[in-house]
This record gives sequence, C-alpha cells and structure tokens, in this order.
Amino acid sequence: MKADFRRGIRHGIPIALGYVSVSFAFGMKAVASGLTVIQAVLISMTNLTSAGQVAALPLMAGGAALTEMALTQLTINLRYALMSLSLSRKLDGTMGTLQRMIFSFANTDEIFAVASSQPGKVGKAYLYGLIITPWFGWSLGTLLGAAAGTLLPEFVRNALGIALYGMFLAIILPPAREQKSVRAVVLMAVALSLCFHYVPGLKSISSGFAIIICAVAAAAAGAVLYPVKEESA
Repeated sequence: MKADFRRGIRHGIPIALGYVSVSFAFGMKAVASGLTVIQAVLISMTNLTSAGQVAALPLMAGGAALTEMALTQLTINLRYALMSLSLSRKLDGTMGTLQRMIFSFANTDEIFAVASSQPGKVGKAYLYGLIITPWFGWSLGTLLGAAAGTLLPEFVRNALGIALYGMFLAIILPPAREQKSVRAVVLMAVALSLCFHYVPGLKSISSGFAIIICAVAAAAAGAVLYPVKEESA
C-alpha cells in the first residue's frame, strides 16, 4: 500500500504543478472581487473545481441567493457525476463508502483521466496519493495568487487562465494518438461542442449542460462503435 501511495503522489505531482498556475489566477480574481486572502484559500481547500469557483465569484460578490449559487454549481459540475460512475468500475475492494466519498471530493477532470488510464483496478492507497498533491497545489496556488493580488499585468492573468486546458490536452492527446477509439470519441465530442457554440438554438444551452450532452453522446457513440470485449473468466 505504501508503494501504491507513493506512485499516486508521483502521478499527482504534474497535476499539482498545473493547478498552482490556474489557482494562482483564481486567487487574484477572488481578492479583486472583494474576498479576503483567507476566504479565497478556504474556498479552494473545500472545493476543487476551477470553473465552479470562478463562476461563483460574481455570485458571491453580488450577494446572490444560495439557491442560485447551488443551481449554478450543479449545472457546471454535473459532469463529475458521470466521471464518478465511470471510474467506479475500476475501484477495487479497498474502496468502501467512506473512501468513495473522500475521493469524490477530488475527482477532477485531470485526476479522473490519470486514474482511469491505470491498468487494472485502483485502490484507496493509490487514489489518496493521487489526490493529495493536486489538492495541496490548488490550495497553495490560491494562497500565492490571493497574496499577490492585482500586482501582475492583466495579460499575464489572462494567460494563466488557460493553463488548465493545456494540461488537459496533454493528458488526452497521447492516448488519442495511439488508440483509434479514443481519437474518434474525442473528435465526436469536439464536433458536438462546436455545434453548441455556433448552431443557432443550441447556442442558448448553458455550457454546463452542453458539456453533459457532449460527454454522454460521444461516450455512447464510442461504446456502440468500439465495444470493449468482456474478458473471459
């Protein structure tokens, strides 16, 4: 178990380094929105969702109702439920209800992609190691960004905001180059996403629901076109 924990930490370090730059930008935006440094750090320590946290800032600053904030977060983060259902098939017998609840807190896009790519089943030791370093990196980046405030130029802050997408592409592209099925599913998801961005009528659908539809549709098409053969007992 110690070896699995150390392996999880090693796999989580690249994610943590990427999260530092992204959460740095969040920390600066949080302070600029009127939050204190402590408040910004506490938000990142109790949440691990860049899009959700950034979307919540104007709501908190504007004094929005709790119901509005809850519905906004549900819309943006509903995709994590799909990822959790998918990943649950790879969890071994060491993952009880409590362990599953703890891991669900940190089941981000990048952590999900790394955990899903592991051969065979994964257990709590590996997953604890995988989530602790990104969580620390996310919290540390928020602290540094909040402390820095608005000292950095605006173009630098905007550049930091795209770091998460670059990191996610770095995770997706290698298997997409090697496996035709992954490449096809990625291209289908991209095509659907473009439809929701440019096609009249579809443009009115919120980004959160668009992500859900793209993910479900692309995954369903991939399952039909490239079914996984059941291993013989």
